Amino acid sequence: MSAVVQAITSRDNDLVQRVRRLLSRPGGYRAAGEVWLEGDHLCRAWLDGGRPVLQAVVEQTAWDTRVDLRDLALRAPRVAVVPVALMKAMTAMESPGPLGMLVALPDEGTPMLRSGVPSVVLDRLQDPGNAGSILRSAAALGVRQVLALQGTVALWSPKVLRAGMGAHFGLHIIEGLDAEALQPMALQLVVTSSHEAQALHEAALPQAPAWVFGHEGGGVSPLLAGLAALRVRIPQPGGEESLNVAAAAAICLYESARRISLGA
Repeated sequence: MSAVVQAITSRDNDLVQRVRRLLSRPGGYRAAGEVWLEGDHLCRAWLDGGRPVLQAVVEQTAWDTRVDLRDLALRAPRVAVVPVALMKAMTAMESPGPLGMLVALPDEGTPMLRSGVPSVVLDRLQDPGNAGSILRSAAALGVRQVLALQGTVALWSPKVLRAGMGAHFGLHIIEGLDAEALQPMALQLVVTSSHEAQALHEAALPQAPAWVFGHEGGGVSPLLAGLAALRVRIPQPGGEESLNVAAAAAICLYESARRISLGA
């Protein structure tokens, strides 16, 4: 079926208002049941996974001059072509990309926690860039499940999606969990702290660790720290007090992946 192409010039258009509502409320996708993807990289990654699109939006100049973006947009059932000023009203970024897509929020039915698989637990992480970077590292290094506790930044919000660079699409993501929900799952929680005696490279890691990464200022909650099967530190010979949480996550997840590849 051919896409329906429509030119839109008004901020009062229903489609523009739908996108702006999603941008104004980072967690608004939960009620709307749809997600706004910005930029050709994210849109292409979504489409390459065989996932359906509700609506594409293309900036007018890109529509006229970029055959590659036009072809991507035409894979949606409906395409809106908008002037650059209107595209700027439909972005969470400083510089709007020339292509965006509305897609249905992935629905896996009743979200079920999976035990026995490498996982990441996000404990009240606040920064969208950190959250997206952690998801990107997780997807690259073999993690397949991300569990976000209440108080964590909305993972399907535009800024987290942009930082994740498509990592979301290969992960089993569950949001809004209570810490208590992790207790019956027999997850092998691993927590890092600069105060632990055992160094990461010396510790015997679980076969399917669930790495816990906490709030940028407050760290992991005492409850989760108490549930941990293992607590380790990342050696920092340079003497810094702590690492950025996304950097710490990349180090920990790489160490897990390295051991798996070696059969250690």
